[in-house]
Amino acid sequence: MPAAAPDVQALLQDLPLVEALRAGDERAFLGLVGRLHAGMVRFARGFVNTDAAAEDVVQDTWAAMLEGIDGFEGRSALRSWIFGILANLARTRATRDQRAVPLSALEHDDGEPAVDASEFLPPSHPRWGGHWAKYPEAWPEQQLLSQETLAHVRAAIDRLPQGQRAVIRLRDVEGWSSEEVREALSVSEVNQRVLLHRARSRVRREIAHHVERRSKP
Repeated sequence: MPAAAPDVQALLQDLPLVEALRAGDERAFLGLVGRLHAGMVRFARGFVNTDAAAEDVVQDTWAAMLEGIDGFEGRSALRSWIFGILANLARTRATRDQRAVPLSALEHDDGEPAVDASEFLPPSHPRWGGHWAKYPEAWPEQQLLSQETLAHVRAAIDRLPQGQRAVIRLRDVEGWSSEEVREALSVSEVNQRVLLHRARSRVRREIAHHVERRSKP
């Protein structure tokens, strides 16, 4: 499937900022850092072993961005371009820190079912084979919003395979669109969708187990 064209409106909105960065406008740079830095650290942490390493990678990304801004051609949104630099540097740092994962990890998954097979009726069922055996029940809002549960969600994301972790962090933690994620991570729409689905399914499964344990007397 051919890659979607970049969002023209987003690119036009980036132009004044790109020109300001090229002109060495410190206020423009600091404003960009203020908007993106925390999310960049969270994203980098999914590749490297420590918070300090994530901060180092992000600092290197800012330096590389400033060095390369004159060559930015606007083929993607500025934010996607910056996160693309970050992803490459984070992979390099992970390799150096003996957490090497092949670049293909973002394009291929481990082949596990997105949802446990026990959640569905068997294929031999006369009418409803393959359908949900029991529809997922809504969880009490107070349980989902508790600090303990939120910490459990973060830990579940941290345990995901690298490709899934990268995609779900950008889509569900940072709120990116699928197009932005494809641009930043250089993955196809199909693979982005599969990775996100598998990541969400794994996290949901862990949350379900956590909520069920808490609900037992």
